[in-house]
Amino acid sequence: MPLGSSSWPTWSNWDIASICYFCVAAMTFIPVLRAMLRKVKLHDGGSSFSQSTHFDDEDTKRLEQNFSRIRGTLVFWKNKAEWNKRFHVYTLSWTIPVSLLVPIVSQSIGQTSDGANFFLTLISSHTALLIAFHRALKVENNFKAFRHGESEFYDLYRRLLDRPDTFGEKTSEQINNYFTEVERIRKSVRIAETDNLPMLESKPKQDGK
Repeated sequence: MPLGSSSWPTWSNWDIASICYFCVAAMTFIPVLRAMLRKVKLHDGGSSFSQSTHFDDEDTKRLEQNFSRIRGTLVFWKNKAEWNKRFHVYTLSWTIPVSLLVPIVSQSIGQTSDGANFFLTLISSHTALLIAFHRALKVENNFKAFRHGESEFYDLYRRLLDRPDTFGEKTSEQINNYFTEVERIRKSVRIAETDNLPMLESKPKQDGK
């Protein structure tokens, strides 16, 4: 090797920009990945049925058994809501700035530059993938469905603890009406979940079908 020569590649400013963009995009995706891989814990909702003065031991047992059966569903809803929320924020955080950056970069290239073209391709492809997955997975709709289901259940849960008379006059009627409402919430979230299954495209409906 001749003296004074270097084996290190020569990086242009566009090459450095591409590397920085890729690293930052990957690092900011870590919270989304963590929400996908780990299970979140339910927050302590305060006093539960065992501390309530409105129900006797037998009624309390029925209510606690019902909550134990829906607890796994609540964890699932919370996981899904958290993942969809983080992916939604991640998508917006990148697609909005990049949509403004693309025309600026296009004007700045001026002449053919492999580094500049690669950078433009990188940010455009990243944005296109995010929008495609966001739309196909129906991220925003799923976040609303799971978050609303979780919130609606806890509103119902607290209302039974605080104002059981709003469910009926007799205790048995209150508990049965509460169970009915819990079933309704689970069904509504299940319907929303199946309606928001990932789709590649929506086929137009034909007349008479």
